[in-house]
Amino acid sequence: MKIAIVQFNPTVGDISGNASRIIGFCRQAVEHNVTAIIFPELAITGYPPEDLLLRSDFISKVEIELEKIANAFPLLMVILGYPERGEGGLFNSVAVLQEGVLKANYRKQQLPNYGVFDEKRYFKAGSQACVIDLHGIQAGLTICEDIWTPEACAQLKSVGAQLVINLNASPFEVNKTKKRESTLEKRTAEIMLPIVYVNQVGGQDELVFDGGSFVMNAEGAVTQSVTPFEEALEIIEFDIQQNIEPLAKQLEQPLSELASIYKALVLGVHDYVKKNQFSGAVLGLSGGIDSALTLAIAVDALGAEHVEVLLMPSRYTADMSNVDALKQADIMGVAHETIPIEPAVKAFSEMLKNSFEGYALDVTEENIQARCRGVLLMAVSNKKRKILLTTGNKSEMSVGYATLYGDMAGGFAPLKDVPKMMVFALAAYRNELSVVIPTRVIKRPPSAELAADQKDEDSLPPYPILDDILARYIEQDESRCDIISKGFDPVVVDKVLKLVEQNEYKRRQAPPGIKITSRSFGRERRYPITSGFSRVLFPTK
Repeated sequence: MKIAIVQFNPTVGDISGNASRIIGFCRQAVEHNVTAIIFPELAITGYPPEDLLLRSDFISKVEIELEKIANAFPLLMVILGYPERGEGGLFNSVAVLQEGVLKANYRKQQLPNYGVFDEKRYFKAGSQACVIDLHGIQAGLTICEDIWTPEACAQLKSVGAQLVINLNASPFEVNKTKKRESTLEKRTAEIMLPIVYVNQVGGQDELVFDGGSFVMNAEGAVTQSVTPFEEALEIIEFDIQQNIEPLAKQLEQPLSELASIYKALVLGVHDYVKKNQFSGAVLGLSGGIDSALTLAIAVDALGAEHVEVLLMPSRYTADMSNVDALKQADIMGVAHETIPIEPAVKAFSEMLKNSFEGYALDVTEENIQARCRGVLLMAVSNKKRKILLTTGNKSEMSVGYATLYGDMAGGFAPLKDVPKMMVFALAAYRNELSVVIPTRVIKRPPSAELAADQKDEDSLPPYPILDDILARYIEQDESRCDIISKGFDPVVVDKVLKLVEQNEYKRRQAPPGIKITSRSFGRERRYPITSGFSRVLFPTK
């Protein structure tokens, strides 16, 4: 028996476009003489469609396009995810289409409502198992979260399933592949049935879906896997003479942690720019490591011909910063222009002279420089229809070490969920592929260069310590006492946690960025801006 699985990259909301591409993959599958073709969860709408699901015209369009798919290749069984308008509500469902009709239907039973998922806002849960006939084999259907708990698979086993097919829209985060395989090992040990795991691929706003589809036999061994981060149609063959045994094929070598993160960032930038129909990207190249890594990602995602950089030196910009920025721009072959910001800074200083009379110099003057750069970058972005990529990292976003309407101005933030120490590691990794970032950029102490002889560590703890505290507080929800008990200086801990609590208002105004960790800012970590919790953490003395 042969079936086709499609590691599908949909565009959320483009129902007609997704349906057309689904039909195109069906055409390929027919050429391979397969029994069925399987697409991921909510393939026809893309995942997550969010509040589009609340629109009746959206669901009506789904129903029209499903009918087109069903009639395109009536002899082929097409299995795909869709939102089903049912009795009393909406269901996250799998349609089994053949001979121009809905031959079978399965409704997702386990609806995730944590992290980036809020399916209970939109869907009702199903309760019934669904087993279909595939060339004489009884195949049970499940959707994503159903496989993470024992109940749905046990239910399928009890009604005679010989094979489990699991349709997914499972987003990337560090070490997610290991978690998926470990989970499926548990399921196969419980039910002693092979499982076909089909996952979505592609970027969707802050999420990246890495694909990584695979087949696991009844003994818990992966027999076939699909290249992650790439759209693909893969043929799976089974020996059905006695037991249902997936035939072993060449397995994809697992990616290193840094390789998988870098590919996620590249795919996320590519799909955000292309799916939102920008002509390319622009960013400010400072000679620092954050903008250097952002440029490398942008070029790898879009091609050098679609990326442009501005160098915007001030009186505080070191010569080496300009030299290194120009060197990288030349290495990567991107269009570049140098626009000094001193005339704009002087103009604003003169305009504000009366308002600032009697006030000492402080961070205000530093922020004016950053905002002058933001104006220049946004002007180029507007004029050339190129999205402005911001270059700030997670460590900076966590403690507010960034300027609203300055370096935070932009449309997309590739490094928003990448801590500073990982920025260093990713820059070194990218240079292992080909040297594109000058070595001095990686080795020199980080600086915003908004004041004389400024270094980040003048204002912040050393990044290895800062990132460790932030990971514990933000991603692991450790308390102040928990963190201090691990040996961290209480004064440093208090400083970091206070900065995190005070800067929620900045993060709420930051552009979207790619999720790679277990707790990203945005849709996954949603804290109130106005909150008395910091007063509990840091009572007034």
